[in-house]
Amino acid sequence: MTIRTILVDDETLATQGLRLRLEAHDDVEIVATAANGREAIRQIKTHKPDLVFLDIQMPGFDGFSVIQGLMEVEPPLFVFVTAFGEHAVRAFDAQATDYLVKPVDEDRLAATMDRVRQRLAEKRGVTEVERLKEALAEHAPEAAGELADAAPDAPAAGRFEKMINIKDQGQIFRVDVDTIERIDAAGDYMCIQTGDNTLILRETMKDLEKRLDPRRFQRVHRSTIVNLDLVRQVKPHTNGECFLVLDSGAQVKVSRSYRDVVARFVH
Repeated sequence: MTIRTILVDDETLATQGLRLRLEAHDDVEIVATAANGREAIRQIKTHKPDLVFLDIQMPGFDGFSVIQGLMEVEPPLFVFVTAFGEHAVRAFDAQATDYLVKPVDEDRLAATMDRVRQRLAEKRGVTEVERLKEALAEHAPEAAGELADAAPDAPAAGRFEKMINIKDQGQIFRVDVDTIERIDAAGDYMCIQTGDNTLILRETMKDLEKRLDPRRFQRVHRSTIVNLDLVRQVKPHTNGECFLVLDSGAQVKVSRSYRDVVARFVH
């Protein structure tokens, strides 16, 4: 798998240094460079790269402006590069795959590239599935219909988050969704419970639901989402309600309007 890459930085020495460090990664092909934000947008639209290393601080048109200028096209993966660590918060807000602080450390770059490869594999896996469905629809419509009937609501796993970035007191915590036990809503804030820890995420429940795999994360109450993989017991309650006992021992009430969620545990 070749990772077609563009380097964007207004400092020539920074571009050269990053290019040199990337030579250690045989699967990286640098297809273009850009020295400012407007040139970066042109190069990205022309070359359609897999990955862009994007300097945040550039005169006139910074890295975040580049992201905004690409809203109408399918974006590549972005790794932000900055001389200042405080930009990391905005980098993750912009859904960057990662960020690097100048001067770029080789070990840190290697970790970033591992993350990039994982994200690209997930992304390309989804693309291949869609191509297969299109080919079946054209050349074997009966098989395509059977595939759709067999899994009408099965989402592509790569669409959903595996890690969620949460800002707390100036720090960024990367939470593995596998460790999330439940999520409680408090207005426009979500309380992410991981069994022994609670983190606050500023996001609506509706938006957060779109980022989580519904085969695992289901709403069991108007203000609660539960990781079904971490349910250990179902305890009946009055009026058709019940409680789910989670790995940590916490109990979550399931309201009657969501009792169909419980049906999958009862055979």
